[in-house]
Amino acid sequence: MESVVVMLPSLGIGHLISMVELGELILTHDPTFTIIILLTPAHYETKSTANYIKNVTSTTPSITFHNLPTLPHPPDTSTHFFDHVFQISKLYKPIIRDTLQTISEKSTIKAGILDFMSNDAFEVCTSFNIPTYYLFTGSAFGLNIMLYMRTLHENVSESFKDLRTYIQPPGTPPIYSLDMPMTMYDRNSNSYKSLLSVSENMAKSSGIIVNTFAKLEPKVMKAIADGECIPDGPTPPTYYVGPLIRDNSDDNSGDKCLKWLNLQPSKSVVVLIFGSMGKFKKDQLKEMAKGLEKSGQRFLWVVRSPPPENEKGHEFALKEPDLDDLLPAGFIERNKEKGLVVKNWAPQGEILRHESVGGFVCHCGWNSVLEAMHNGVPLVAWPLYAEQKMNRVYLVEGIKVALPLKMGEDGFVTAEELAERVRELMEEDSGKKLREHVSAISESAKAAVMEGGSSRVAVAEFVESMKSVRV
Repeated sequence: MESVVVMLPSLGIGHLISMVELGELILTHDPTFTIIILLTPAHYETKSTANYIKNVTSTTPSITFHNLPTLPHPPDTSTHFFDHVFQISKLYKPIIRDTLQTISEKSTIKAGILDFMSNDAFEVCTSFNIPTYYLFTGSAFGLNIMLYMRTLHENVSESFKDLRTYIQPPGTPPIYSLDMPMTMYDRNSNSYKSLLSVSENMAKSSGIIVNTFAKLEPKVMKAIADGECIPDGPTPPTYYVGPLIRDNSDDNSGDKCLKWLNLQPSKSVVVLIFGSMGKFKKDQLKEMAKGLEKSGQRFLWVVRSPPPENEKGHEFALKEPDLDDLLPAGFIERNKEKGLVVKNWAPQGEILRHESVGGFVCHCGWNSVLEAMHNGVPLVAWPLYAEQKMNRVYLVEGIKVALPLKMGEDGFVTAEELAERVRELMEEDSGKKLREHVSAISESAKAAVMEGGSSRVAVAEFVESMKSVRV
């Protein structure tokens, strides 16, 4: 019987890409495996995701996508995105159970690999005695917080939203309670309970695969390895296999962003891209435009339509933005020599690799951070949602790869603040030192994924651990 690895990614193209990249690494180390990735209809909500899946299917036949059926009773779409994703995972448990039963009748399932937001499949996989691992698509820092959450829950009786004090997890900078992920704010909320369940199951898993590399986060990794994050029991084996970055095989050479960058001086352009769900209100967009103009720097800025008032965070569809309405009068014409404004999407990976790019105003999503580190691009940290405020603390004070933006209590950033931080990053000594530091990190990132590098060794150890388990 063939040896199969079953993977369950969460929603969102970034989570899917990381899972596929891991699958390809497993096959590189041992091509006798077959990878089966279970997808729900919700994974196909955007055209770019459907095209990506089609491309992987055509180029890597050992990775197959198994499409799970539509749920008989659809989940509540009025909930917050995070709760929505966990709800989908819970509702699919009986279907996943039947699917694993069918697969196991024809093949030997050597392992199940879950995204942390596919957590409800953990007890399904373990009920089949399948060694079950987690792919944590965030940082070792994020994993540290996740594993330590059970201890925090036991030692802190108040909700983080009411605490108004600093928290000190092992190996990390102090984190203000309101910089913790909003999903953890209220200990009585569904999202908090879902994450507490993840923390409990991760501690019982066969191992955790993390999208980071050894030289980027040594202090946090040591705290995890020393058992400080799970003080009441053993810590599962942890494999740092990143950066898992998409090797973009699409031909974007004709893309207008890349053509424009070709005409700009080396390290002269600051890029503003804010992830797959990053959207700003109209007043903030106008303020950003004023700030970029005031900074005097060259810029490439991806602009999206503001979110509707009632949006809950899982509307992936992008409406065409009306730039004349959203930006100050004459802004594009006045800045046509120095700036390029792009609607909705740009090839971020290729842009960050470009010689002309010298800085990145970033929402602190971990995939974007890794792409920047891999390419030696320093950051201005502008967190928007999920765990990004917590990431900002780590990026600025922990691994020191970003400058912080001063933000109002509502998250608003003034034109003056944006202009000052962008100028600091691109022109001042502090920005130069940051660039030198990130350039050294870039060399470490590239070395980690070379033959014999720390991340490739970790992949080999992980694959051998799967092969050694008797099922």
